[in-house]
Amino acid sequence: MNAKPGRRPLPIIHGRRERRPADLFKVEQLDLEFSNGERRTYERLISRGLGGVIIVAMPDDEHCLLVREYACGFHRYELCLPKGRLERGESILHGANRELQEECGYGAHDLRELGALSMAPGYMTHVTHVVLARDLYPSRLPGDEPEELEVVPWRLADLAELVQREDCSEGRTIAALYMARDLISGGHL
Repeated sequence: MNAKPGRRPLPIIHGRRERRPADLFKVEQLDLEFSNGERRTYERLISRGLGGVIIVAMPDDEHCLLVREYACGFHRYELCLPKGRLERGESILHGANRELQEECGYGAHDLRELGALSMAPGYMTHVTHVVLARDLYPSRLPGDEPEELEVVPWRLADLAELVQREDCSEGRTIAALYMARDLISGGHL
């Protein structure tokens, strides 16, 4: 049931340009003085959004749903958990259920927040909330993806194999899967 790397052709890059990260983030410079008198200037990216969600969706007690989607940073397709930005006025659990329906074609009757992850706390304020979704039902919402995502069931027992794959390098996915696996295997659900 575990997937082989996808054979979808990569998108064609028609242009590249350098730009400031004005849409999703603003750049802030901090002039700091530490307790020992040392002074430094730090830069950080301030998230303009409300944060995000990443969903460990489990169609049964042994599998989770991954998606294969284009990762612009590496210009390749990655296996990762469904995820997305929270919309204004949306709760974490509502946002997780919406993203799950947009990216995987399922909703969940049972949603539980497991914690939050930062991507790079040394220079970034963005937070992603980890949500476990169970008791799934078919439900599709239109999303903002440029192409349909391939949904890939993966056995949680094979997590060590997944993190060794070249096409599964997204840290939030890996951390969220370990959080969910440890919670489930510890009998805390």
